[in-house]
Amino acid sequence: MATKPEASSAPPRQFRYFDLVMVAFVTVFLCANLIGPAKPAEIAGFTFGAGVLFFPLSYVFGDILTEVYGYARARRVVWAGFVAMSFAALMASVVVALPPAQGWEQQEAYAAVFGQTPRIVLASLLAYWAGEFTNSYVLAKMKLWTEGRWLWTRTIGSTIFGEGVDSLIFYPVAFAGIWSTELLLSVMFSNYLLKVLWEVLLTPVTYKIVGFLKRAEQVDHYDRDTNFSPFSLSVK
Repeated sequence: MATKPEASSAPPRQFRYFDLVMVAFVTVFLCANLIGPAKPAEIAGFTFGAGVLFFPLSYVFGDILTEVYGYARARRVVWAGFVAMSFAALMASVVVALPPAQGWEQQEAYAAVFGQTPRIVLASLLAYWAGEFTNSYVLAKMKLWTEGRWLWTRTIGSTIFGEGVDSLIFYPVAFAGIWSTELLLSVMFSNYLLKVLWEVLLTPVTYKIVGFLKRAEQVDHYDRDTNFSPFSLSVK
């Protein structure tokens, strides 16, 4: 693959597809959190939150961002998703709390869909923040350790750690004391396995997108001197 490794000390560049990948990442994250949690689904006796089918796609895009553009640029996208979800949660709370117009009889249904409890919103935001940064950090470090080889090891490996941190934070913060310990552990473990399995199944797609972007952008970033603090917005 004829790409040019980009040193972390290189000046900021403008990329053709970075903004599109960022929009895809944030869109998947918002939809998975706003639409998916409202409906539990059951297939072949297996019950799961419908959002679990789509939420792992945010990790796929996170892998692509870090692999191609580097941790620093992926970090800005993670923060964009965090701010977008925070605003969506605030907007949902305000809209649900507004008194309905006379004659409109869907308030209860509307509140059931969009009126998430503050505890679940907090759990979602904390889990997303910690999980995505863990995922990006592990992938960036594994890329250095493997010298850019074996992409599948770092996309799957980073997801194992990232989704693990996400699940260990979200379910206890959201449901401890509400669900039984047995149910909480069962749902947490089964959903975690499903998310990791999605990453494994989507590995060929990840390879295709990563290969295309590296060729199109002429970049293959290695985070050799990157500041890995999650609180910096620098692209270096």
